[in-house]
Amino acid sequence: MTDDPEFPDRRHVLEPGCSRCEALSADRTRISWGTGPLDADVLVVGEAPAAGDPEADRWRGGNLTGMAYTARHSGRRIRRLFEDLGYGDRTYYTNAVKCFPRDRDADALANREPTREERDTCRVHLRTEIDRVDPAVICPTGRHATVSVLALFDRDLDGFLESVLESIPVEGDATVIPLLHPAYQDVWRARLGYDADEYRSAIAEALSATR
Repeated sequence: MTDDPEFPDRRHVLEPGCSRCEALSADRTRISWGTGPLDADVLVVGEAPAAGDPEADRWRGGNLTGMAYTARHSGRRIRRLFEDLGYGDRTYYTNAVKCFPRDRDADALANREPTREERDTCRVHLRTEIDRVDPAVICPTGRHATVSVLALFDRDLDGFLESVLESIPVEGDATVIPLLHPAYQDVWRARLGYDADEYRSAIAEALSATR
């Protein structure tokens, strides 16, 4: 396998020029829509696209490519993970919030956490993607993505770390399996008692149990 898994140069556009969130539509470069097969077995949900790197040769990030999880650090790590697990061509990648949430108080171009209102407003797009793909497994990465996914099924999140790798059955015969966000997984994985290989094996086991 190559160091950089392939990602499709396509996106499944749901609402061209969406301006539901004033701040997000003003600060984004592109809307970062989901990518992957519409009959995917697994649907991975990130939080929101970061600013991106215009100097990168390929992994420039969703804010610049218009495709979710295409940044060098987070995108490459999560796509490599599912490629290694044998789901490379059976995974759809998207974000809970489709636009770069800029931190206007920062000196450099930086992102902030999406607000609750932004997550709630963008959830209609996430619902459409889940309905279209109809995956067997939904893997939100990080706390905010997990909250957004569970809210679609009228479920609350009591504690994020306690939910990581827990199989949560939801309507439509799907299973939600929260994962650590790839940008922070090295820190939190150790606190959960896993090394890198053990964490990967635990994900593989959780995915296999849904078949």
